[in-house]
Amino acid sequence: MKKRRLRPDEIELWNQIAQSADPLLNRPKAKEPEPARKVAEKLAHPEPAPKPVLSAFAMGEKAVRKTETHVFPKSTSQRIKEDPLNMDNKAFSRMKRGKLVPEARLDLHGLTLDQAHPELIRFILTSQARGMRLVLVITGKGSRENPYDPMPRRRGVLKTQVPQWLRMAPASQAILQVAEAHQRHGGAGAYYVYLKRLR
Repeated sequence: MKKRRLRPDEIELWNQIAQSADPLLNRPKAKEPEPARKVAEKLAHPEPAPKPVLSAFAMGEKAVRKTETHVFPKSTSQRIKEDPLNMDNKAFSRMKRGKLVPEARLDLHGLTLDQAHPELIRFILTSQARGMRLVLVITGKGSRENPYDPMPRRRGVLKTQVPQWLRMAPASQAILQVAEAHQRHGGAGAYYVYLKRLR
């Protein structure tokens, strides 16, 4: 078969197409298909996902700032001082200065919690029934802490527990005010208990 020569209009059309086409040398080469072994390895050990880029920040910039960073439990003395005043202000002032003399006293030294609780309740209710207004409950300050004790223990278990018992029924209905005693009546190791009048 004999080759045919291109006509001039075909040559012109070819030149137009050739100018608009990109040469193959500048094009990226098509990737050859990977062997099945390499594909299996990639599936078994996938590449880790790229880590997200974090914007710049300062440590604690979004933290809520509090003025008080530590909360310490209040002592028994502090809690009693914060109790509302239920009795006459003048009488309370005289009582705190040791000017009022207690009409009866109960010494809980040497008693266990199980022994001290019923003894305290009996004493408060009996004192109110006899018409007394001010009584003294002696708890002691508690034994000193042993520095060699492997487990720290709270000092003065009765000193801590007695005010709580006085806030609970049946003693609470007979009591108007509880305050730490003046130094002449035992100081921090005793409590004044001001009783309500029995009606």
